[in-house]
Amino acid sequence: MLFQHSPMLFWLVMTIIFTGLLWVPYIIELLVHHGPITALRDPDGEIAHGALWSVRSKRAHYNAVENLVLFAPLVILIHTLKLETPQTASAAMAYFVFRVGHYCVYTLGIPFIRTLLFLAGF
Repeated sequence: MLFQHSPMLFWLVMTIIFTGLLWVPYIIELLVHHGPITALRDPDGEIAHGALWSVRSKRAHYNAVENLVLFAPLVILIHTLKLETPQTASAAMAYFVFRVGHYCVYTLGIPFIRTLLFLAGF
């Protein structure tokens, strides 16, 4: 299996899956707050979220996508050039852990810790 030989690629895939699921909580909040008909009739995303946590969740999701654009090519490049080491694999795992933490803390609205987690992931 590929992941046995490349822990970095495993953590990249985990990060992609996690980032790909981050839209679920704030969309559920829209559906619950406004009802499915109103929420689904919003092609431009103009309906306001009813809870502040869902606004923060959406921002955290966008931030995760923006950072994935930098993280993914770097992991693929390191793997392709056969420069992967236990340290780079640990860094990829740490990135994933810090992104999960960043999302949770951002959604909860804890600004100082959010910044620390963002910087640690960087």
